[in-house]
Amino acid sequence: MKFFIDTANLEDIAEAQALGVLDGVTTNPSLMAKEGITGAENILAHYQKICDLVDGDVSAEVISTDFEGMVEEGEKLAALHPQIVVKLPLIADGIKACKYFSDKGIRTNVTLVFSAGQALLAAKAGATYVSPFLGRLDDISTDGLHLIAEIRQIYDNYGFDTQILAASIRHTMHVIDCAKIGSDVMTGPLSSIKGLLKHPLTDIGLAKFLEDYKKGNQ
Repeated sequence: MKFFIDTANLEDIAEAQALGVLDGVTTNPSLMAKEGITGAENILAHYQKICDLVDGDVSAEVISTDFEGMVEEGEKLAALHPQIVVKLPLIADGIKACKYFSDKGIRTNVTLVFSAGQALLAAKAGATYVSPFLGRLDDISTDGLHLIAEIRQIYDNYGFDTQILAASIRHTMHVIDCAKIGSDVMTGPLSSIKGLLKHPLTDIGLAKFLEDYKKGNQ
């Protein structure tokens, strides 16, 4: 499973990259605004900085909601850097734009997916990634993991190449559960990745090793 980090914070991205397990980055307008990045030119410049930090795909989201606007924005984003993946909303014009970009060889990430039917449409349109929002479904007492399992079954049934990118990951167990189900990618905060390091027996064992080493070398 690929590990993406869902942020626009350069320090978090650099830390995840330094860990050696980062495969890409996802961002959205809310994450950009959280870092104080506003204005079209500043946002484009920030995407360039992210691409310079990581080796993998960087999802860059359009803000237009009409086909023509998405195409204009998406082509500008795709031209920015070879690592850019154009992120499109799961609406009718978003599906149309996805097909347009797919036919031109431009990679896409169809986002805000909350049903298996939506994910099927995105795959039919040639999406590179589809992003079901696991955490947001959990927030309304709906089983987000069940959605990912449904999408996995449908994609396997028909041999779709579209990768399932489990989004809105909130914690480490989400990562583990997505790996069990067969999600191709997860994207979440740095804490969800670093949480995989933690186990009390590891800490206890290391402390014991160091204590015994110290005793033996006094």
